[in-house]
Amino acid sequence: MITLGVIAGILAAIILLAVVYFIQPYSSLKSDFNKAAIQLISKTQPETEIFTEQDIAHLPEPVQKYFNHCGYIGTSKMSWMKTEFKSVPFSTGVDKATLTIDYTQYNFVETPNRLAFIDSAMYGIPFQGFDSYNQGVGSMKGVIAKAFTLFDQKGVEMDKACLATVLAESLYVPNIALQDYITWEAIDDTHAKASITSFGISASGIFTFNEAGEMLECTTNDRMAVGFDGSKQSIPWSAVYEGYERNENGIFKPTILKAVWHYPEGDLIYFNGEILSSST
Repeated sequence: MITLGVIAGILAAIILLAVVYFIQPYSSLKSDFNKAAIQLISKTQPETEIFTEQDIAHLPEPVQKYFNHCGYIGTSKMSWMKTEFKSVPFSTGVDKATLTIDYTQYNFVETPNRLAFIDSAMYGIPFQGFDSYNQGVGSMKGVIAKAFTLFDQKGVEMDKACLATVLAESLYVPNIALQDYITWEAIDDTHAKASITSFGISASGIFTFNEAGEMLECTTNDRMAVGFDGSKQSIPWSAVYEGYERNENGIFKPTILKAVWHYPEGDLIYFNGEILSSST
């Protein structure tokens, strides 16, 4: 028969292991993210060209206006971009907990690869997430206590969802918008449609601009909503850009990025982040 002393010992061991997991500095998931970023950067050729009027001549009028209004013409093109957010409100779903996260992402141009890392806590326990779209393969993995996998989503739906995210950020990293894997269609003075195709999968979205030339949002139906519990729902999704300001290089760029699910019962702004820094 198991005595109370044995039970107490087992509980103490479990608590000790939990404490060790919680305070350990090493994270295999973060290591995977850093290794993937280093590998992709090392394989990326530096960009030597500048944005020109000829580059954008074939684009719909509001997209051309965006490049001119933001001041990209005559500036250096980027081959990749790193963006960091700090203390971002992040909702885990409708009527579910909201976390405060730090978020780092890398966008790559020649091949539309994208990596993103979430660093946070759930109920005081470390929570980390790694979103990856690498060589046509999309995935979303969440780990709690730096060791226990909470979810690990993969498959064709995830591939397409990640590709749609790349498209939605293509004017934030504007050299992406000029690549052959993206095609543009004119709609009207403040809207344009774009389609992206990579590794046999396609996604599309509608970009909305204001009359000044600022890109306000990209909305797509090609990004599946995947919950922490593995549930999936096909609903419209938008990336929203706000707070345009001139940066140190004279480029007019958004300072706030929001991600929105358009549920039938109402919009859920699940990511609402102020951009801390961006670099190439």
